[in-house]
Amino acid sequence: MASQKTVVAVIFVVCMLLMTTRLDASVQIDDVSCSEAISSLLPCLAFLEGSLPPTPSVDCCTGVTNLFNKANTTPIKRSVCQCLKDASTKFTVKPDRAAQLPQLCHIQLSFPISSSIDCTKIQ
Repeated sequence: MASQKTVVAVIFVVCMLLMTTRLDASVQIDDVSCSEAISSLLPCLAFLEGSLPPTPSVDCCTGVTNLFNKANTTPIKRSVCQCLKDASTKFTVKPDRAAQLPQLCHIQLSFPISSSIDCTKIQ
């Protein structure tokens, strides 16, 4: 029962953040909207915030893989990078968890996951 309340609370908070920030569906990232990019990573939220489990879920890695496959051009990669970088400040994302996510989900990125990344430099 408590876990259902937690899930509902997390979903509510995410929805409120999306509504109160510029990260809404009207911001189109070429073929991926910013809200779509964020939504694809929602199953990763507990992992990224440092909660259990200590590894990302299958649903998390599926979202990561889907987003990775959609971000197939330099402009899309840069836009998704900036979107997620901005969004990470709205959540309590642990930098070490974010940096581990590609490896744990078996994704090979050509750039590191870091809050200090310059998204305009991604190729």
